[in-house]
Amino acid sequence: MNPRAIEIALKRQRLQLRCAEQRLALRRDLGEFAPLFSVADTVQAGVAYLRQHPEWLVGAAMVLVVARPRAVWRWLQRGLVAWQVARRLRRSIAEFPLAARTD
Repeated sequence: MNPRAIEIALKRQRLQLRCAEQRLALRRDLGEFAPLFSVADTVQAGVAYLRQHPEWLVGAAMVLVVARPRAVWRWLQRGLVAWQVARRLRRSIAEFPLAARTD
């Protein structure tokens, strides 16, 4: 066999072994984050469930309105103020000269 072909085959084998070692190291390192990934998966499943069943959100909102109307009113006011501030900021940013934009 050609010495060049043998050299290439050996180099390829060494790279494959190194890749296998790196995959094992990555799996070992990411194993520490498994509980975090599990929580994220649970939250994602909960959000998907609520998107399929919005009546639960409406029901919870109605319970809050009946049980704590003042608190709900206060949060609605805060949300309205935050929305107005965000809208004004978006408008003022849009009015900046094009030369000042970095995108």
